[in-house]
Amino acid sequence: MLSEKIMNLSLSDADVEERVAKGLSNKSTDSKSKSIKKIVFENIVTLFNILNLFLMTLLLLVGSFKNMLFMGVVVCNTIIGIVQEIRSKKAVDRLSIVVTSDIGVVRNKEYKEISAEEIVVDDIIVLDAGVQIPCDCEVAEGFCYANESLLTGESDQIEKNVGDTLFSGSYVSSGKVFARVIHTGKENYSSKIETEAAYSKKINSEIMNTLNKVITFCSIAIFPMGIAMFINQYFFNHETMYNSVVSIVAALIGMIPEGLILLTSTVLAVAVIRLSRKKVLVQQLFCIETLARVDVLCLDKTGTITTGELEVVDIESLENDSEIDVILKSLAKCSLDKNSTIRAIDSYLKCRYIKEKEVIPFSSEKKWSGATLCDGKTYVLGAAEMIFDNSHKELFEEIDKIDDNLRVVTLAESDSPFKDKESLPEGLRPLALIIIRDKIRDNASKTIEYFKKQGVTLKVISGDNNKTVERIADTVGVPNAYKSVDATTLVSDEEVEHAVEEYAVFGRVTPQQKKRFVEKLKAHGHTVAMTGDGVNDILALKEADCSVAMASGSDAAKNTAQLVLADNDFAHMPEVVAEGRRSINNIQRSASLFIVKTIYSFILAFVFVFVNVNYPFQPLQISLTSAFTIGIPSFVLALQPNHNRIQGKFMKNVILRAWPGSIMVVLNIIILIIFSGRLTYTEFSTLSVILTSLIGVNLVIRLSIPINALRAALIIFIIAGLSVGILCFTELFNFVILSGFSLRLLLILSASSVVVYNVIYSISDKLLKKA
Repeated sequence: MLSEKIMNLSLSDADVEERVAKGLSNKSTDSKSKSIKKIVFENIVTLFNILNLFLMTLLLLVGSFKNMLFMGVVVCNTIIGIVQEIRSKKAVDRLSIVVTSDIGVVRNKEYKEISAEEIVVDDIIVLDAGVQIPCDCEVAEGFCYANESLLTGESDQIEKNVGDTLFSGSYVSSGKVFARVIHTGKENYSSKIETEAAYSKKINSEIMNTLNKVITFCSIAIFPMGIAMFINQYFFNHETMYNSVVSIVAALIGMIPEGLILLTSTVLAVAVIRLSRKKVLVQQLFCIETLARVDVLCLDKTGTITTGELEVVDIESLENDSEIDVILKSLAKCSLDKNSTIRAIDSYLKCRYIKEKEVIPFSSEKKWSGATLCDGKTYVLGAAEMIFDNSHKELFEEIDKIDDNLRVVTLAESDSPFKDKESLPEGLRPLALIIIRDKIRDNASKTIEYFKKQGVTLKVISGDNNKTVERIADTVGVPNAYKSVDATTLVSDEEVEHAVEEYAVFGRVTPQQKKRFVEKLKAHGHTVAMTGDGVNDILALKEADCSVAMASGSDAAKNTAQLVLADNDFAHMPEVVAEGRRSINNIQRSASLFIVKTIYSFILAFVFVFVNVNYPFQPLQISLTSAFTIGIPSFVLALQPNHNRIQGKFMKNVILRAWPGSIMVVLNIIILIIFSGRLTYTEFSTLSVILTSLIGVNLVIRLSIPINALRAALIIFIIAGLSVGILCFTELFNFVILSGFSLRLLLILSASSVVVYNVIYSISDKLLKKA
């Protein structure tokens, strides 16, 4: 039932519209996923697409229409990229809805529920136990206890009465209030902290950095190389304009690894979709790669290792009273404050309960609550030191026997009623000790064991007391958990530099210190991941190479994090690492197929600037060999299972796999140049395509080891495809059936190429394994 005061304070629809028009709503302008329009634009307007369009225009001008077929591949690649990225966007958007929640509000003198983004200044919002406060607001009616641990890192309960401010990002732990919104959007307390974290940070992605270098190199080198080739072909070799343009376009198409960018984005987009099915929201594409490379994982205690809730471990009876469970259940049911202790007791006990006559709420000052039940007796639940004096030595001795890692709540009984809400009843006697602990997440120990086996260093960083944190860290198996430090003692940079390497557990850490710890670890050459769920974590989350938040955490943390665990299950972390490994290893393997072509195309272009022979490849022929030795196999291999640990540097690994093929293609073409006087241009061209395809097939075979059914089918398919193209479509692709000298030369070069290539590749493979 709404009070007259609250109904009078409620906004009308007209009031809401007025505030929305003034920009006083809580709507966020940030979006974690691109719009469809932006996806389409970014996939169409790329540097490589512009280059390909330019090359198509050259062919169009000289009338070589069939050689423009390569644009069909470009269009298909673009469409695949758009479709895959839109699928990924939809998966992210669907999961984003899961991690948001509605809030109760009073409008037009009636209660309703709306999304947090629809709240406006002066709205009356309804907040009760367990609700996260979406906006800064002022209590208008009622009282509650607020848990501000997501803001401060400390789990103290703060009493809030009429006129007190509730900060966005905190939680109502008990009680119920009607509160008037005083700030929205970027004016909220949590948003101001988030703004401090809103600086541009370079993405730490080895794959992206490598691809950018490849793009930059190709962009710079491609035009001068093309101009030099044209001058040689047209002015010195006296080729026709048609032949010169076709040769140049073929050479330049070979230099462009256009499918590599598509392959990378597609593989990562597929990873996003796969992870979304496991309730992992990926908000930054390349973080999948980064987490797989992490060597230091910083864990926030509350929300990551623990759930933020309490659980009852045992109830130790101090009297021979068989009704203790019933008494506790009754106190939990009638309690006015559904705080974490009361919720833990209520959840633990499955029994009947007695109705209450009078209830005394908990307060942080007296640290106890109680009730007079219908059995005529009065019961008090709280801290022993606040209920009994030192004369109860046996009680305190019993409490001292209990592990320091556990919390103890005392149940006391009296035959007398409460005098008032602040005074204990007379004649209290202890009935039982309720032993409680922080609820540790299911599979937390298993997940931490996984990271230990992977050689990842674990650091637990918390705003709580370091002794409390170290005991919980030890419980879940964090190595060196008892090497802990109180962060308030770390003042100088030198102390922090030493501490981040020396200690495993950090207590009483401020938000700024968390960020400093991450900065120092990165400065020492580590790749750092950070997990957190509070506003107090967002500076460190932003600074980390990879950041992970729980869906139950603050909106600020979820907005900042690159990964959000939508079902709050820390056990998904190994699955993210496994997906990252699959993506990186497969991109690395498939990238070598593209780089082979880029390397040999640049070398051959340089060679043909100085020789008096026409370039052996035509654009249509390049499209054929690329489709069957690069495009199709790269996508099949890129989506195969692969959970091997990531070793070495991305570019080095790609080059070590690619260079044997590139060298063999160049050597074969140079030998053909030597014998070009005894060959027609069509024979020269046909031999070049066959030998280059042979090397490409050999690389696919080596990359497919160990061979499974799918990979065997792939190898058969590409050999069949190339054979059909070369033997059955000779006129279309400008091939000729070889005979006599040209056939003998093909057989000799094919046999020697296979042997030499596999020897060189085996040597390179050994170097790769040592890297």
